[in-house]
Amino acid sequence: MPTRTAADEKTLVHWRNAIIAAFAIGGTIVSTWGPRLPAIRADLSVGTATIGLLVAGGTVGSIGGLLAAPAVLKALGGRRAMLVAILSAASSLALIGAATLLRSIPLVAVGFASVGFTLAILDVLINVEGTAVEREFGRTLMPRLHAAWSAGAALGSGIGAACAALSVSPGAQMLGLAVLIALCGVVLSRSIPAQAPPLDAALSPTSRSQRIRQWLRGWTDVRVLLIGLVLLGVEFGEGSANTWLTLAAKDNHGESGAVAALFFSVFAISEAVTRLFGGPLVDRLGRVLTIRFTTGLGIAGVALFVLAHSPVLLLAGVILWAVGVSMGFPLGMSAAAEGGDDAAARVSVAASVGYFSTLVGPPVIGFLAQSVNLLSALWLVAILFVAASVAAGSLRPLPTPAA
Repeated sequence: MPTRTAADEKTLVHWRNAIIAAFAIGGTIVSTWGPRLPAIRADLSVGTATIGLLVAGGTVGSIGGLLAAPAVLKALGGRRAMLVAILSAASSLALIGAATLLRSIPLVAVGFASVGFTLAILDVLINVEGTAVEREFGRTLMPRLHAAWSAGAALGSGIGAACAALSVSPGAQMLGLAVLIALCGVVLSRSIPAQAPPLDAALSPTSRSQRIRQWLRGWTDVRVLLIGLVLLGVEFGEGSANTWLTLAAKDNHGESGAVAALFFSVFAISEAVTRLFGGPLVDRLGRVLTIRFTTGLGIAGVALFVLAHSPVLLLAGVILWAVGVSMGFPLGMSAAAEGGDDAAARVSVAASVGYFSTLVGPPVIGFLAQSVNLLSALWLVAILFVAASVAAGSLRPLPTPAA
């Protein structure tokens, strides 16, 4: 790698910091409504199953955002695409807030679908930019970048907990947060290179038909599908926590709304800390054993959360549940990108399988909760942790060709 000047190094550091901030923004947005779902449910006068469908609408939008992201990146370049994605996500969050204040279920549904669409675009952009930054630095950075997402989730849930304790309405909270996110997006976008990162050439073929063919080829790769199963297991666990942890702590374990929101903050912080310090664990154990170790702890965490009869055991369950979901996505994305040509197609397919779990997760858990109860429905999270552990062998690094 050519020697970089001090100016180049400074530019690269600013670029990395901007992407870290963008990851944190994504995490903040995706977690901000989770702690307020009990209040949103009360404001809209709907049941648990309806809340599940509203949240699932966000994941439907996410699938569209995944498919649209390459074209957005190609058309706008890295800097403008990032700015547009963040401003659009902030606007979508503001729409949910305004719709909640108006008690309009259809507008809330549109808001969730819109925020899912824009967040998926942002997710692709930050992973593409993060991969480019990682290559420039020449060392593993993706787990730490994803730790910023978890830290943002902790911030978002903490804001939600504080607003719940202060009796601030969910609508007012989301409108205020949308303004702050938009301002942060304007500032951080200045440190992102205007041109798309090198991965853009692989990510955005010249025609729509080429993009579709490239994406479809990824679905014929058994290894990629198994990686997707790992992502499905851990993303189902994370999505279920985002949607149901607060409600379960409040309704089934008898905690107050503010305390239940704090449990979610602990979940997000635990996930962030695991990702932040998980690099040495991966270096020592490898991807496969790391996923099996963390998902094993996740199974224990879900069991403790479901069966706990004291706040201490409930807290331990939340922490272990967070460890279980922490490493699957960053390690799965790295594994999917390996293997020669069409890296973007493989990443997109693996991510699509993972997003599918967040699509079916909220309504499945919600409908199961109507038939049994919410805690019993959460055993499905533990079952999918088992599936992720079994499929973890697909994350084994591919042999590199001789120079």
